[in-house]
Amino acid sequence: MAQLKPEEMKGGYTTGSCATAGMKAGLLALLDHKQAEKVIIENPQGQHIQVPVKSIIILSDTSAQVTIMKDAGDDPDVTHGTDIVTTIELNTSGELTFAAGFGVGTVTKDGLSTPKGEPAINPGPRRMMKIVFEDFALGPKGIGVQVTVSVPDGERLAKKTLNHTLGIEGGISIIGTTGIVKPMSEEGFKNSLVPQLQVMKANGCKTAILTPGRIGEDIACNVLGLEKNQLAETSNFIGFMLEKCVEIGFKQIVIIGHVGKLIKLASGSFHTHNRMSDGRMESLVAYAALEGASTEVAQKLFACQTTEAAMPILEEAGLTNVYQRIADRASMRSERYIANEAKVGIIIATLKGEILAVDKRAKEIGEEERWNIPCMS
Repeated sequence: MAQLKPEEMKGGYTTGSCATAGMKAGLLALLDHKQAEKVIIENPQGQHIQVPVKSIIILSDTSAQVTIMKDAGDDPDVTHGTDIVTTIELNTSGELTFAAGFGVGTVTKDGLSTPKGEPAINPGPRRMMKIVFEDFALGPKGIGVQVTVSVPDGERLAKKTLNHTLGIEGGISIIGTTGIVKPMSEEGFKNSLVPQLQVMKANGCKTAILTPGRIGEDIACNVLGLEKNQLAETSNFIGFMLEKCVEIGFKQIVIIGHVGKLIKLASGSFHTHNRMSDGRMESLVAYAALEGASTEVAQKLFACQTTEAAMPILEEAGLTNVYQRIADRASMRSERYIANEAKVGIIIATLKGEILAVDKRAKEIGEEERWNIPCMS
């Protein structure tokens, strides 16, 4: 099947739009006695979004519960098809207030757009619900509305997100700056990684720990004794995250990951997806040659499909110092990539999480941070 182009992919609406639509449908039911099958809401940019209503339950004369099913279109969103349940309660405060129901998280750390202690209902959805509140002109009448957003499957879905790392506990976030879901571009995914760094900085971390994947995360937590909220996942966008570290103000960075990923940094490739950069074996052969590898050994290495497959060959030939060369070079190239505006240390490991090499920068930072790095000597 041919892959759809971005312009051919179906869009959808955010969890914030679902909550806003639920609020509007609930107010229509309570104030106008109208059971809407769909509602039109407005985003902060003045665009109108039509959202279908799954169900409306009148709980009392002053409260209603509305369920909207999240539709992310063709975007690979973990909340696609999930019920977003909005309960509205009328009161005499004249104000609009928000609460986190079951499956919606609470912010527990500084550094996010929503203050610590608040329900994880982001500013965009809050603005959209404020538009609804003002459209009904409830404030001047002395009528207040409390909006409680719940997601029955939210606790499970939150495990598939970065929420725990960001300090959002108890469920997912209600998000969306425009209310509209566009199938996520690479740029959008990259930007979704940045709040991890902002939270680390806001919570006083001096060193940014970057981990391309689970191997680096496991070493940081199980070997160095760090907490997950002290780390930032980079996926394949290591160069982008290095730049963001500098922008946010980090002067020390340590990258921890598998040798097959970080050897790419040593050759100056900072977008590490294999379709963008895959000279792993070529680089490995070059470093082995610098260590005195014979032509026969070089040929064996070159024939390997993975760096893991090359490890027994390097061991047998007494060429394991190759790993130190890779770590040292990756550190140098990383610092060069960000114009030497921060120190960058490198820790490389096997698939089993065994540390192969630690460069000088990582050792210096580790000593300062008092980490227990096995290869410090």
